[in-house]
Amino acid sequence: MVNPGLFSGNKSVNSVKVSFRIPYFTQWGQSLLVCGSVPVLGAWNVKRGVLLSVVHQGSELIWGGSITVPKGFQCQYSYYVVDDKKNVLRWEMGKKRELILPEGVQSGQEIEFRDLWQAASDSLPFRSAFKDVIFRQSWDLSEATVGDNHINFESEREAVLVQFKISCPNVEKDSSIYVIGSNTKLGQWKAEKGLKLSYFGESVWKAECVMQRSDLPIRYRYGKYDRSGNFSVESGSNREVSTNSTRSDVKYIFLSDGMLRETPWRGAGVAIPMFSVRSESDLGVGEFLDLKLLVDWAVASGFHLVQLLPINDTSVHGMWWDSYPYSSLSVFALHPLYLRVQALSKNLPEEIKKEIEKAKQQLDQKDVDYEATMATKLSIAKKVFSQEKDLILNSSSFQQFFCENEGWLKPYAAFCFLRDFFETSDRSQWGRFAHYSDDKLEKLVSKDSLHYEIICFHYYVQYHLHLQLSEAAEYARKKGVILKGDLPIGVDKNSVDTWVYPNLFRMNTSTGAPPDYFDKNGQNWGFPTYNWEEMSKDNYGWWRARLTQMAKYFTAYRIDHILGFFRIWELPDHAVTGLVGKFRPSIPLSQEELEREGIWDFNRLSRPYIKRELLEEKFGAAWTFVATTFLNEFDKNFYEFKEDSNTEKKIASKLKTCAESSVLLESEENLRRNLFDLSQNIVLIRDPENPRKFYPRFNLEDTSSFQDLDDHSKNVLKRLYNDYYFCRQENLWRQNALKTLPVLLNSSDMLACGEDLGLIPSSVHPVMQELGLVGLRIQRMPSEADLEFGIPSQYSYMTVCAPSCHDCSTLRAWWEEDEDRRLRFFKNVMESDELPPDQCVPEVAHFIIRQHFEAPSMWAIFPLQDLLALKEEYTTRPATEETINDPTNPKHYWRYRVHVSLESLIKDIDLQTTIKDLVSWSGRSLPKEEASGADASLVAALSVAEAVSVLSVAESVSEKQKFSSTTEKPVLVK
Repeated sequence: MVNPGLFSGNKSVNSVKVSFRIPYFTQWGQSLLVCGSVPVLGAWNVKRGVLLSVVHQGSELIWGGSITVPKGFQCQYSYYVVDDKKNVLRWEMGKKRELILPEGVQSGQEIEFRDLWQAASDSLPFRSAFKDVIFRQSWDLSEATVGDNHINFESEREAVLVQFKISCPNVEKDSSIYVIGSNTKLGQWKAEKGLKLSYFGESVWKAECVMQRSDLPIRYRYGKYDRSGNFSVESGSNREVSTNSTRSDVKYIFLSDGMLRETPWRGAGVAIPMFSVRSESDLGVGEFLDLKLLVDWAVASGFHLVQLLPINDTSVHGMWWDSYPYSSLSVFALHPLYLRVQALSKNLPEEIKKEIEKAKQQLDQKDVDYEATMATKLSIAKKVFSQEKDLILNSSSFQQFFCENEGWLKPYAAFCFLRDFFETSDRSQWGRFAHYSDDKLEKLVSKDSLHYEIICFHYYVQYHLHLQLSEAAEYARKKGVILKGDLPIGVDKNSVDTWVYPNLFRMNTSTGAPPDYFDKNGQNWGFPTYNWEEMSKDNYGWWRARLTQMAKYFTAYRIDHILGFFRIWELPDHAVTGLVGKFRPSIPLSQEELEREGIWDFNRLSRPYIKRELLEEKFGAAWTFVATTFLNEFDKNFYEFKEDSNTEKKIASKLKTCAESSVLLESEENLRRNLFDLSQNIVLIRDPENPRKFYPRFNLEDTSSFQDLDDHSKNVLKRLYNDYYFCRQENLWRQNALKTLPVLLNSSDMLACGEDLGLIPSSVHPVMQELGLVGLRIQRMPSEADLEFGIPSQYSYMTVCAPSCHDCSTLRAWWEEDEDRRLRFFKNVMESDELPPDQCVPEVAHFIIRQHFEAPSMWAIFPLQDLLALKEEYTTRPATEETINDPTNPKHYWRYRVHVSLESLIKDIDLQTTIKDLVSWSGRSLPKEEASGADASLVAALSVAEAVSVLSVAESVSEKQKFSSTTEKPVLVK
């Protein structure tokens, strides 16, 4: 490779001209720029890249530019959208482009690189979910004809060498890629005379063809010959290659034609928490090795994906509160709850085998008994560890695991030891170990310590969890099933991560969500918010490590509360509810801004507004008790909270003391709710770090504090409220997401899906589209403000659609919850004027589930409970008992277990057939080993390429063989 540092870019006798050409539609004030790995292209400094000029060609904008380079030149490059100051507005996704000059190029000749913009969705087939699972056979083309980059081309004045290049991730074994077109060199649309492409690895196919300038322009398309001799042509309009007849120095045209245009690939999956799975082998809870049975059932039912909730260790409190899977003790450690103790050793003593069998019977309950299950598994694991610790810890397999994971494993084991020794995860109670240091860690895990065996036990458990999950993950890959994990938005305040990296968290704050569909009072999750500024200093190393670890087991993942990467709902650590918070980051209202609008009384607006009549209204006869116990009268008939009651946590604590003293005149819950309402009766929230900054309280118009204001103040505050929540933050939040989310996406090759439910800023969906993130659509929570029920047939391709999720009631429970809503759904969606059944009978479930299978969404993923509603015998359990989470209850017990075992489901051929028929008839892909006949040809014809504008999910396979041109049609032959 030529040393680019020796080249100035000036033309010489040994130089050639390289031209770039790309169609791309920009907005006014935007330009396209090419930047690359060498100085002549800016050396990856976009400010020094080469600006392209634009010409109109029909309805397209064609951007072009050129550089002069020496023979033998090579580099990488990408395209960028910039403003008039060369600030990057958008960039290509996927791999960097390779520019390699052909060996036969002569001095003075010109080479044109004609590219198509690489959208983020174009890179999805290269994610491990498709590359290593769905299309794994397509990428194993070791027997395919492999091409090389050597082009033997004798230069003639009117000759032009055209290189065709296409990406085709889904090519069956013994299939071939061809290009056919209007020129004789391309078979004049006859497939058997077309130009065959060679495979160059990484799903790329190329072929060269020498043409005369007079032959151009040429119209062409790509197509596939399958193993049966069938030829399928790509969809869309004809492609075209032309050249400027006045420029005879163009000798090479390198076409990068993006993806083979095919009907977008669509698949289906099942979602179930790991703890909810039931098998004949488990001890009271689903276990990692149960995933193999779940995969078998998924394949038999026509599914390509199994989705789980988070599986990291949550053992913070040592009680059932730890059942909350989104409150991680460690973002790296796996949960001991999912360990199969029978698999710890092939030589279990008889007494341990008997103990396991006894435990299986005792723990085989309707729901998970979290505490008993954890205690039993850890007790048995310790006994097996005592027997085999030397054998395991000295094995090469364990040593390799330890070497690869000691960065997180040692702090995790030390934390677990300290947690158990001090009987609390609150590190402020740990004396000199309250503050982490590497020296303290090494002493804690030292082989010379008296507790070293306890440290090793935690290593041992994590090692076996890794082995068992890895076994299940590899099984899923071989079966063509994607294992999809879940990336929680937060970590527990008392976690390994906050102990080791306290600077990465804002420990005096709490995360949550503003009022939305899930909870009208907002949510307080209790996690500290992230210190993004500090995280950026090492390019978000903690996040990159998280994703790298996760990718060891999963090929796809769900980003929990993706809105948190745009902005997070931040609450003070003294808050209990989720109502009185603010967005971080956000642009607050300044005191100067408010004063210019005639707003002056900031104490009145930012402190609880408590009048005597409000107390009488809320508390009735008990108002005097409330006033004397919790409040001070600072002005006639106006009150403020006492110092010991001026936060939600203080109120809750004082109420508890009063309840213990039996001095409460009504229920503690009612008093707490009404006292919280008083404390939340404010209009503005004063920034605790800058008293001259304010944030509008969410739904401020609902407060009596607002209602008692004069009309001018009301109008001003309403306008500023709308500006704060819906206007002024959008660009800030967009830029914030574009800093953080690409780091996640580039940290692994997993397929990323974002949970984008709730109060959605307008910047969210465009950014997700730009980054190739798949969104979530729940029919009962439509993103369209004017709809009560979402319309699955109108969902976009880059979505996951589902009738419900773990954060809401199941399909059956939802149907039974609200009679009026049920009637509206039955009439408006199911188009029936009859009275709907009170219960979600299988026919209703079938209709709703079929709607989702038929949606254009890339994925239709169903909670297992909703699929079981397809068969009456599985609906005997009360529907309300099938709900996994109640978002309105911060202390919800996550304990739901499926009432039928996986072994029984595998034997239920009727249910499998019902589901598989829905998958097949909807045009979604079936696992290859399940596909046969017509289904097999359909699966072979599908691709995960983005649903570009020329495509429609409704296209049939036969329609793919039609041309939009009425003057030129191909002759398709086998």
